[in-house]
Amino acid sequence: MLAFALGGCAVAPASVRAPEPAAATWSAPLPHDGSAEALAHWWSRFDDLALAQLIDRAQRENPTLEQAAQRIVEARANARIAGAALAPTLQANASATRGNTLMIGAGLPAATTMSSATLDARWEVDLFGAARNREAAALARVEGSHWQWHDARVSLAAEVADAYVGLRMCEALVELFDAQAQSLATTEALTERKTDEGFAAPADLALARATAAEARSRATAQRADCDVALGQLAMLTAQPTAQLRASLAPRYAQLPEPRAFAVDSVPARVLSQRPDLAAAERAALAAAAEVGAAQADRFPRLALAGSIGRSALHFAGQTLTGSTWSFAPSIAASLFDAGRREASVDAARARLAIAEADWRARALGAVREVEQALVRLDAAARRLYDARRAVDGYRSFLDAATAQWEAGAGSLLDLEQARRNAQNASATLVQTRRERVSAWLALYKAVGGDWMTE
Repeated sequence: MLAFALGGCAVAPASVRAPEPAAATWSAPLPHDGSAEALAHWWSRFDDLALAQLIDRAQRENPTLEQAAQRIVEARANARIAGAALAPTLQANASATRGNTLMIGAGLPAATTMSSATLDARWEVDLFGAARNREAAALARVEGSHWQWHDARVSLAAEVADAYVGLRMCEALVELFDAQAQSLATTEALTERKTDEGFAAPADLALARATAAEARSRATAQRADCDVALGQLAMLTAQPTAQLRASLAPRYAQLPEPRAFAVDSVPARVLSQRPDLAAAERAALAAAAEVGAAQADRFPRLALAGSIGRSALHFAGQTLTGSTWSFAPSIAASLFDAGRREASVDAARARLAIAEADWRARALGAVREVEQALVRLDAAARRLYDARRAVDGYRSFLDAATAQWEAGAGSLLDLEQARRNAQNASATLVQTRRERVSAWLALYKAVGGDWMTE
């Protein structure tokens, strides 16, 4: 009765500020409802089936997710260990001893055998909640490990998509640079013929050769960048590079487009579905419970122990048997520990403050990431129209300059300047398209995996 009465004095964990719940119009607190099928459906909104297939493969094969899954297993095991501290322990013991014993009155040592079997029980009463707070901390970490697993899924999907878009942009630039190299090779050959016939100066031939060599070098460097990007994508999806190259060949140099997406607004409260924010909140809850456990460790500890058993003594042809039992309650209180327990409480409070500060920093960072993604998305959409107009204009001017040069009415220097302008405009268009898709990916990750209401 005394144990139950003192149980009312248990130390409760310190409170932490939890994030606001998600708006009622959003489907669930977990990104994609925590469903791999829902995640695959979200990526199918792009007009590129290969992208969804790569993300699906990465979700199945990438070792990052396996690590996150095993952290869940570890956290669950630690929670069981912490919960076991609340229950009594029961242990069976058996022993047998044989030796020489000097028997009183016999004068000579006699061989004796002593055997015993006992059942021992022990229960440390959790008077002030130390074990309960440790169990609460372990359970909070189990929840946090689940959120970390979802965060790994969302991050991996966004990383694979970004690497895929980067590869397609690189391939598009290779096509552009190869076309420029071929055009300049043609210009070099024509200039050489004109020079041989005396219609062009040797300086024009030197310029034509230099620009052709520069174009070939640029195309070679860009092709190497594509090989590096392909290797990164192969690593993320855990497949051979040659196999990946073959599977992606049908849509070579074609950037995926999120045609079915529309964003009117992103409510700030939808950020509560971000897995990293939820994991940070669970870490703060675990730290708060550990403060309660550290405070409870400063108070006395009560333990109840008992044992029942059976013993037998064999000597000189005789056997003596009997039953044994014991009950031993004990209480222990620390009188002096040089401030160790007080320091443990201070350290636990500091860890709680760090966890709360980490949650606030992540929340502020999440808002900033969403704002940046929306700004980039809007800017890329508005730039795309101008970039296309610039490409059309510079290509028309290049066609006119080429015709004039071939007719002998224009200079090679003017032609090459027109060619550079057209090339730069085309590269800018490709990069703008890539920035637009990257802004969608950044928004996807910034809101924790999805913002669609359907």
